[in-house]
Amino acid sequence: MREKKYTIKDIAALAGVSKGTVDRVLHKRGKVSKKALDAINNVLKEIDYQPNLIARNLKNNKTYHICALIPDPNEDPFWQYAVDGINDAINEFKPLGVFIQIFYFSPDSTESFLVENKKIVELAPDAVLLTPLFYKETLAIIDTYAALNIMVSTFNNQIKSNHVKSFVGQNLCRSGRVAARLMHMIVPETSEILIIHFDEILNNALHMQEKERGFRSYFEALNSNKYKITTYKIKEPDFRKTITGLIDNSKITGVFVTTSKTYKVAKSIQKNNATRIKLIGYDLLDENIGYLKEGIINFLINQNPKGQTYYSLTSLVEYFLFNKEIPNQKLLPIDIVNSENFNSYIEK
Repeated sequence: MREKKYTIKDIAALAGVSKGTVDRVLHKRGKVSKKALDAINNVLKEIDYQPNLIARNLKNNKTYHICALIPDPNEDPFWQYAVDGINDAINEFKPLGVFIQIFYFSPDSTESFLVENKKIVELAPDAVLLTPLFYKETLAIIDTYAALNIMVSTFNNQIKSNHVKSFVGQNLCRSGRVAARLMHMIVPETSEILIIHFDEILNNALHMQEKERGFRSYFEALNSNKYKITTYKIKEPDFRKTITGLIDNSKITGVFVTTSKTYKVAKSIQKNNATRIKLIGYDLLDENIGYLKEGIINFLINQNPKGQTYYSLTSLVEYFLFNKEIPNQKLLPIDIVNSENFNSYIEK
């Protein structure tokens, strides 16, 4: 039987530490805690570690450059969780010779998206991680990267392109169906339900379209005329007036928000004492959690943006360093969060 060749990842897993910590111990650079050092040394002794075994798994000593392009979290706080995942990857893989650089674009501006992509193209990195917030523009820029032999991975929103190496995120149509099933459980048998899209241009926002498609497909499969479902696209300047007018309609008993801005609807429901309305949306923003605790928001679907960026970058790094094949997609669980279990997700 051939002797197993242990990688840094293997040793890190056995010792219960990060790959960066193992690298610092093996190459005697940087500080690590005594607990981590003892754990790693115990593993090295147990596997009869030979220094060249890991070296053989590295393709070369090249420094790899990966650019991550995401919406600016100062404009939409949802994306701060994605930044946290990227920063975790930066700290972990920097000792391994991987340079990860973050770029931000305005989530309301296709021009900003294109300008930042142009900056990345000029840097000619080895790979780019991006979220295809703008469908048409993303397809075009992916083709540009492919022509320059720059690898592209996506997260959060899936896009159909032969040039995308991998995708990490959720099945958005399925998450819409999950939201519909939850809504079906908590609204009266005869109900009017609203689907609300905030801010973005719907015909260029595939992620919102997919969620709506899943939500509607669930109710259509019921073969029932008892549910009336209406879609509204609401822009920021007039959302308060529009929302107030909608929830004043006594026939409305349920609202499904396709983005993390569920708290905007919750605020109006609370202000207008429209507590008959059941509300379901996305993501564990502080504002959303507050209304979840108060019972104004009934359910949130956690999309785990931090995990999405971390897993995406980990796959790219392991491909470059260890020649490990990247899966075409990694679909994360569709987590249903309510007032009873949100703490377990926050603690993560």
